Amino acid sequence: MKSVYTKPKSLRDNHFHFCPGCHHGIIHKLVAEAIDFYNLREKTIAAASVGCSVFLYEYFNVDVVESPHGRAAAVATGIKRSRPDAFVFTYQGDGDLAAIGTAEIIHAANRGENITVFFINNAIYGMTGGQMAPTTLLGMKSTTSPFGRDFQRDGYPIKMAEMLSTLEGVCFSGRFAVNKIANIRQAKKYIMKAVEMQLKGLGLSFVELLSACPTNWGVDPLTANKMVEEEMMPYYPLGVFKEKETPDEL
Repeated sequence: MKSVYTKPKSLRDNHFHFCPGCHHGIIHKLVAEAIDFYNLREKTIAAASVGCSVFLYEYFNVDVVESPHGRAAAVATGIKRSRPDAFVFTYQGDGDLAAIGTAEIIHAANRGENITVFFINNAIYGMTGGQMAPTTLLGMKSTTSPFGRDFQRDGYPIKMAEMLSTLEGVCFSGRFAVNKIANIRQAKKYIMKAVEMQLKGLGLSFVELLSACPTNWGVDPLTANKMVEEEMMPYYPLGVFKEKETPDEL
């Protein structure tokens, strides 16, 4: 029988622990496929963050460094500067990157560190109990906003992909989703693009991926998928916000 699909070599043969309907597993597969496509497994070093991505080393068959909460971009900077030949990426949630890690990601992006950042936005703190995150939508309920997020009290949800696209050191910034096949294909295309840009030495590439969190949203997986489409995408539009093909002149 002809094999039409095999598990990416850059993933370990372990079962995912993620909740039913969570999109982390899909995103892991897409990132691993990109690493395999460019034959980078033996030279890849990942910087894991704190949150649902904390067990990155259990799933990816690459070297992984565990970072303090929010500091993955700083850790990745040190790795890349000491190992410029390596392919270096971070994998961070919104409670990590857009909250405690804001300074690290903004300054790494502004310096144009030649790393790739995968930012998983599920609009809530996943691992730590469903608290409101910087990306939580207006009106969305969480354990720390039981009556819904109020802009007068809590501010507005942060649009990281758009914000980072304004920085000169960023070579690519885009937002994608994995809630349906067409979006998965688009996400895969630009994950490949972001990896390629690091290989070309163009600067920091940033890929934001909208993800469902049925457990902390308090809904079933099918409803969570619809929420990504109907509630997240209107505020967080999909698309490429910045893409440059040549490094800036010194």
